[in-house]
Amino acid sequence: MDSWRGPTASQAAGLTLAAARAVITAVQGEARAMQVAMSCAVVDSGDQLVAFERMDAADLVGITLARDKAFTALVNRMPTGDLPPITQPGTEFFGYHTVAGGRTIIFAGGMPLEVDGVLVGAVGVSGGDSAQDQRAVEAGVRAFAGV
Repeated sequence: MDSWRGPTASQAAGLTLAAARAVITAVQGEARAMQVAMSCAVVDSGDQLVAFERMDAADLVGITLARDKAFTALVNRMPTGDLPPITQPGTEFFGYHTVAGGRTIIFAGGMPLEVDGVLVGAVGVSGGDSAQDQRAVEAGVRAFAGV
């Protein structure tokens, strides 16, 4: 950070580049334990990318999916894995995946990042199946809470 600039609101609340890197490190550790190559995106409260990494051999589509999962978790203030039951055919929010030009992801792998109940950003993970992505993103959230 430049010494003449103050921090953004997310940085002041703890979502620094170092914290985002800790999230990514935890996600990648969990991904390696599952033997799944993943992409991980960390965004601030304004949906601006703080950090992103794609592991070697991770699918290229994971770049977009990880970023959009972070976006979805941020704007909904909830894990993307909580959306499937309320977005299926016949439910109130069927078609929700078309929101925001199709950026809304309605399966697991995205979670908000909060500090003392204040939304400061979100993390999105892609590369495995829904359970693997959720396991990895939870590791990232735990790492953020421990920073």
